[in-house]
Amino acid sequence: MLICQISDFHLKPKGALAYEAADTAGALEKVVDHINRMAPLPDVVIVTGDLADGGSLESYRLVNDLLSRLKPPFYTVPGNHDQKDNLARAFPEHKYLAQRVSGKNGSYICYVQEDFPIRLIGLDTVTPGEHGGGMGPGRLDWLRRKLEERPQAPTLIFMHHPPFASAIGHMDTEPFGYRSQFRELIENHPQVERITCGHIHRPISCRFANTVANVCPGVGMQIVLDFNADARSGFVMEPPAMLIHRWGTFWDEQPVLLTHTSVVEDFPGQYGGFHPFFNVVNPS
Repeated sequence: MLICQISDFHLKPKGALAYEAADTAGALEKVVDHINRMAPLPDVVIVTGDLADGGSLESYRLVNDLLSRLKPPFYTVPGNHDQKDNLARAFPEHKYLAQRVSGKNGSYICYVQEDFPIRLIGLDTVTPGEHGGGMGPGRLDWLRRKLEERPQAPTLIFMHHPPFASAIGHMDTEPFGYRSQFRELIENHPQVERITCGHIHRPISCRFANTVANVCPGVGMQIVLDFNADARSGFVMEPPAMLIHRWGTFWDEQPVLLTHTSVVEDFPGQYGGFHPFFNVVNPS
């Protein structure tokens, strides 16, 4: 199975730049073209939040127009810049966006997709009006029940906020809520092959709760990689990128989930064509 993960588009209404600098619609268009040229074609695309920047219905209609060009099916969860009702309204064909778990601060979009060799669980980690994310008792209980239903099924959980710190100071000011309870729950369910997230706009990997947690790079822009505690909040226009998760059996061993990072070209052939290796030497 081949899973393509994209994240953090930050689309504005048509013709507008994000933060007066980023052509995020143009970046998403390149990403969609990149995915559609992949061979083999991914089985599914997962989107880990911040589809729009500000959550206007007009922005989501532009997102829908661009994502509808994807050849594979796609599933999404919201990010902290998304407006959940407008997101669901703009994607009426995505019935799973109506599946909600009640919580103290509203309802949360959580669902399971069972149609693939890996079970996909989409989690909503967003509390409206807050930048940071987390879980809550209702979502933790829902996730526990879903994991207990199929304890032998290899599972990928995808959500917006990572449950670990990034070491990029301004992105870590609001810790992930209920992270110790979430960690304990995942530790009790070894079928969770991966937890994969967005939000940080950089490729990051971390051991978490006896599994691996990833952060997907951004489509719209990348956060400046600055480990100083007083680093300013800002972004750079590095190329958009995505994660590719490959589930399979290799070297006659047990099935494994591999994760690759794929950088998207501004135009096909930007980084040169295929170059074969000649006269390869492995010194003895």
